[in-house]
Amino acid sequence: ENSDYAIIAKVLITVGKDGSGTLCCGLKEILESYKVEFEQREVDVESDEPASDDSIDSNGLVSDKCMRCICMVESHCNNNIGCRMDVGSLSCGPFQIKKAYWIDCGQPKGDYKTCANDYSCAYNCIQTYMARYIGHSGCPKNCESYARIHNGGPRGCTNPNTIGYWNKIKQQGCTIYS
Repeated sequence: ENSDYAIIAKVLITVGKDGSGTLCCGLKEILESYKVEFEQREVDVESDEPASDDSIDSNGLVSDKCMRCICMVESHCNNNIGCRMDVGSLSCGPFQIKKAYWIDCGQPKGDYKTCANDYSCAYNCIQTYMARYIGHSGCPKNCESYARIHNGGPRGCTNPNTIGYWNKIKQQGCTIYS
């Protein structure tokens, strides 16, 4: 099968084996997320209803618009922001990623600061992190949940302490449908 999903599945399975033949590094969750997304696209095409441009971006689980709002709140999308102390630990790069977050997204590029300070690597780290945790959070797959998880960790979307962060995201022009 040459569907987009089949191609992504082959790539993830090829690069994601941990030596024992099983998927590692949260790749199983990514694959499951893509499967749901592609199944939904097929339903949208079959029903002749246009897919919403605001809900899920074709490049990942979190839309580009939602990612941009997160980036603006974190650093005004300053790729040269570097690392800053935040609540007792370093947060680095345009998305202000912490080391534990980077570890949870599979430690891309092999070095925390290198990845967090690289827009593309950090962007993909967030996508992987969301794919890993959104299904276990009890929250819907929408910009509010992703932003609040980004701010408050795996269950951040249920933590009332992340509501203020969500309000900042909305001030950047995002809605739950972004």
